[in-house]
Amino acid sequence: MSTAPAVADTGSADPRTGRLQALLDRLVRESDIPGAQLVITERGRDIRLTSGVGNLATGAPFPETAQVRIASITKSFVAATVLLLVAEQRVELDAPVQHYLPGVVHGPGGDGTAITVRNLLQHTTGIPDYLDTLDISTEAALRNPRPVEELLRLGLDQPSLFAPGTAYSYSNTNYLLAGELIKRVTGRSLREEVTSRVIEPLGLADTYWPDFPREQVIRGPHPHGYALFGGKRVDLDDFDPAWGLADGAMVSTPADLNRHFMGLLSGRIVPPAQLAEMQRTFPHPDPASPHAAGLGLFRMSNSCGLETWGHDGAYPGYGVAAMATRDSAVSLSINQLPEKLVTEGDTPLASVIMDTAICGK
Repeated sequence: MSTAPAVADTGSADPRTGRLQALLDRLVRESDIPGAQLVITERGRDIRLTSGVGNLATGAPFPETAQVRIASITKSFVAATVLLLVAEQRVELDAPVQHYLPGVVHGPGGDGTAITVRNLLQHTTGIPDYLDTLDISTEAALRNPRPVEELLRLGLDQPSLFAPGTAYSYSNTNYLLAGELIKRVTGRSLREEVTSRVIEPLGLADTYWPDFPREQVIRGPHPHGYALFGGKRVDLDDFDPAWGLADGAMVSTPADLNRHFMGLLSGRIVPPAQLAEMQRTFPHPDPASPHAAGLGLFRMSNSCGLETWGHDGAYPGYGVAAMATRDSAVSLSINQLPEKLVTEGDTPLASVIMDTAICGK
């Protein structure tokens, strides 16, 4: 099933936009980042607000339909793909990972006979995050891609954080393993599976899985992504810093992300039984956290009591966050990760922006 594109709107008649534009301008100014874009999708229209620039060399703003690297929001697409395999009875959520990846998950970081597929998707494996031991502190290190097998060992060779299923700890290693599981079960690439099972059914024309390593630059109109290395701002437009991996490879637009999450929550991607599994949450260890972890989804709290779900992502060059109900959604993208957290009261300013957009206050 395809989804008709929403009508573009500057939001000039929407009472939220003055407040939101002021918040977006403040986020860019006080975070010292080049630019940001906010897209609200509701009632068949997209409201787009932009602040700052998408290209520091030319001063050009974010393009209207700006593609960005969505980093960890990729995980929601990967999880939906696994749940479709569950619906087809090709994967069991509570089966040991060893059944699908024999001999892969072993070492002090985890035991594939005790870790389940559900544990992978919900970050309850206890496997450490490979990013905690991977040096990407320089531009040269970031431009040096590592094979997935090496990254898996970085996680699995560290001591496990807890027994599977007993606690929660976000780990990118989990989704590298989920990606390997999809490839092993289907015999096809992640790019092929995610495209045919999630992207194409929802008609997400501006969303894709890059063909790494041949494809390095974002295909369509996009803001340049920037990162700070040793205090120097570097333009990362000419290569893929996510290395095409299952934990953060994809490119999309905020509008497409809104339609993705609305479609997912409306049951247009995975069947109702599997969507219910995605929405079964594990409590976050920090009681102050506004998130509760499902399978590739987080239940996100807000000031108006709506049941909202989404994900966020961050990687050198881009930061993205998306929050949705069945009927409306909001996505925020920035083209440099800020070095300092800007707040309004005790709340991160980005969260205030998302909350204002979804709740209409």
